[in-house]
Amino acid sequence: MFVSLLKNICGNTSKSSAFFSRIKPRFTGVSPIIYKNAFSTKTAPENNSLVISESCVKRLKEIASNGVFLRITIDGGGCSGFQYKFDLDSELKTDDVCFNQDGVSVVADKISLDFLKGSTVEYKEELIRSAFRIVDNPQAEAKCSCGTSFAVKMS
Repeated sequence: MFVSLLKNICGNTSKSSAFFSRIKPRFTGVSPIIYKNAFSTKTAPENNSLVISESCVKRLKEIASNGVFLRITIDGGGCSGFQYKFDLDSELKTDDVCFNQDGVSVVADKISLDFLKGSTVEYKEELIRSAFRIVDNPQAEAKCSCGTSFAVKMS
């Protein structure tokens, strides 16, 4: 499926291999701290790390094809001041930090990562909605009741 997508974008496979050679060097990066299984306790994340839960990995495997990753950005807004934004993307930028886990990737730009350090990315299915979300954000002082926005701790 991904090769056919590249053929549509690039026109032939020689251009698609050039595409891969361009993005692979940037795709390496920080290793994530992860859950080992659903009942294990999580390891304390490194300073610039994200914890990627098993529910996040499972959902990304279901919806993301090769070369597609979950991008997390922080935008101003929401009822608490800042809000989390989740998108599927396939294009890396120069200031992206990539976290890889079990064949899936989660990416955040360096500025957004400052607001996410030590957080857990999970996928939650509820009666009224299903979505990726950030939990246990040590950079957040408070959050709204739905969990999509937060206030930053002031040091």
